[in-house]
Amino acid sequence: MHKLRSLSAATLAELLSRWSARLKSTGGRPSAPLGSRILLNPDDIFKHNMWDHVQWTEEDKENACQKAKENSSEQIPLKEQGKFDIEACQYWDTFYETHQDKFFKNRKWLFLEFPELLPSDAESQTRNTLTRHSIKGILLIFLFDREKDAFLYCCDFSPRAIQLVKHPDYDDSVCHAFVHNICEEVASFPFPPQSLDVILAVFVLSSIHPERMQGVVNRLSTYLKHGGVFLFRDYGRYDFSQLRFKKGRCLSENFYTRGDGTCVYFFTKEEVHHLFSNAGLEEVQNLEDRRLQVNRGKKVAMHRVWMQSKYRKTHPSSTS
Repeated sequence: MHKLRSLSAATLAELLSRWSARLKSTGGRPSAPLGSRILLNPDDIFKHNMWDHVQWTEEDKENACQKAKENSSEQIPLKEQGKFDIEACQYWDTFYETHQDKFFKNRKWLFLEFPELLPSDAESQTRNTLTRHSIKGILLIFLFDREKDAFLYCCDFSPRAIQLVKHPDYDDSVCHAFVHNICEEVASFPFPPQSLDVILAVFVLSSIHPERMQGVVNRLSTYLKHGGVFLFRDYGRYDFSQLRFKKGRCLSENFYTRGDGTCVYFFTKEEVHHLFSNAGLEEVQNLEDRRLQVNRGKKVAMHRVWMQSKYRKTHPSSTS
């Protein structure tokens, strides 16, 4: 049961300042103000499906921490864990075979939260973008927005995921989708180092074993141009999806395997900053996106937590 409270003037001012900072980081151009739906009166909770910048009570935090401790108290034996890493491609291939492109909704919000994905009218030079995990919605926008001088590279280690990308509207003059395992240290990309303007990783790193994450971020960062940006969005610590795991699904601290064999990790802001700063990137944005998702039919409220970050590869002259 989630307890809600009325907001003080000070708390409301803090939330509005966060919204202002978010708009500033997105160029101030969302068509519908992002992060503006704030629950001021607990009685209004079931008027919308989602509320932004929800403040957790101390009781909320304690309950979430306790649930995570409980569902991670029984970890899968080490001798059984290897298959989830070794056979990850097979598990994700089966996932895409089962769900096709119906599981991930078209992510129109990407261009509002991450305007770096599309060049402005003032930028005439070709911009190269790499997105890991095939996202049909983002591809469609790139493919149909022909007046923008941009090229998209899209990779996934699931062949079925790439097959889904290559639908009838796929055009290799604006996009190159290919099978690639970003965890492999010796695997090469179809582009040289320091050639990408943007790298987009949406719910990518969370599917990788924690011990491999730093190496992945380090390698991908070498392909960014100086001034290029690494865009990141993923699951945050104590998200509802973490707390609903049953005992026996935990691989290691905050790292779980779902019933279909795919894996997921839940990040903190500090961990995200550690990953990208250790790769030599400079923080532009590092947000903890806390929302309250509401099922109005069942009268159920769920705390959602996502991490959203932007890290830039600085020019040599700006580092000291």
